[in-house]
Amino acid sequence: MSLENPTPPALIRVPVRIVVLVAVLPVRMAWDALAAGGRLLDRALLRPAGRGLEWLFDHAVVLPARWLHRRLLAPAGRGIAIGAGWLGRGLEWLLRAAFVWPWRYVVVPVARYGVAVPAGWLYRRVLSPLGAGCLFLLEKLVLVPLAALFRHVLAPLFRYGAAAPAVWLYRRVLVPLGEGLGWAFRQAGRGLGRLLPRLGLALFVWPWAGLWRYVVAPAVRYGIVLPAGWLWKRVLAPVGREARDALALCWRVAGFVSRAVGRGLKWLAWNLLGRPLVHVWHGLRWCGRHLVHVWRGLRWCGRHLVARPAARIRASVLRPAGHWVRDALWAPARRAAVEAGHAAKDALASARAAVRKARRDARRALVGAARPVEPREPVAARARTLGSTTNVSGAVPAPEISLRKRG
Repeated sequence: MSLENPTPPALIRVPVRIVVLVAVLPVRMAWDALAAGGRLLDRALLRPAGRGLEWLFDHAVVLPARWLHRRLLAPAGRGIAIGAGWLGRGLEWLLRAAFVWPWRYVVVPVARYGVAVPAGWLYRRVLSPLGAGCLFLLEKLVLVPLAALFRHVLAPLFRYGAAAPAVWLYRRVLVPLGEGLGWAFRQAGRGLGRLLPRLGLALFVWPWAGLWRYVVAPAVRYGIVLPAGWLWKRVLAPVGREARDALALCWRVAGFVSRAVGRGLKWLAWNLLGRPLVHVWHGLRWCGRHLVHVWRGLRWCGRHLVARPAARIRASVLRPAGHWVRDALWAPARRAAVEAGHAAKDALASARAAVRKARRDARRALVGAARPVEPREPVAARARTLGSTTNVSGAVPAPEISLRKRG
């Protein structure tokens, strides 16, 4: 250091640095923790939240607003503009028809040829000559006599009766009197101007100046300024510089300590949580990758070892065998079963007809021959409702006798 800023003794430097380090270290560690937390919060929460809010705002506000503007507001605005244009043209035509055209084709011609032209003719032919004659009479009968009276009577009377005596009085009396009074006042002012400042200095300035120069200034200088300067130069300035240097040094040292503590906590968190989680993640990813390969292998095996051979066996063996069984075995068996069924049905029908004939012959032999049936008109069956004994309205119910018993 220079002679003006000497190096403070170690008795001041070491305690100051110890106190500053003890005071600064928690602040620096808290600052570094807050900075790291802020960076983590920014990376993990604020930026994804901002992107999510931006996406939500785009899809919830911007895109609907853009679609609303493009699909609804812009066409509606163009329609309103077109309608307003047509309405404006209609109003313009109505205003022209109500005001402009009547003014242009009715009021203006009437005012021009009914009022302006007769008024112009009246002004040129009647009023202008009449006004010129009246002006001539006013000039010759009133203005000319008044001008002659002012010029030859009033002006000389004012000039020689009032102005000339007033000028003589001003030049000969008032001006000399004013100059004398001004000289007297100037001389008195000069005397007072020389006397009053010296009297004021003697009464008010010189005593206070002597008191300030010989009493107050030495007392302030040797009683306040020099001790305060010595205290500032020898005590406060060295302590302040040392506190500033100690604060900077301790801030850097606290930064090193805080970074070391942060690295230790980071190493501890990595070895206790991060590394096992990373191993678990790698294991899960390895299992996922190999499970994907296993699934692909099983799918390939199922496709190439099961599905395709089964499809080929079905197309090459089972389908031709099924067709052969259907055409060679099942179709003849079905035709034979159908023919057997028809034969059995015909045999049953023949047996039923033989039984009926035998029963009829036995009845004829025991009872006798039946009466010949006379031909008659066929009788229409009386209407009945199906599945119920309720008759249809307006219809006669049919008798409960079969056609065979009816004969």
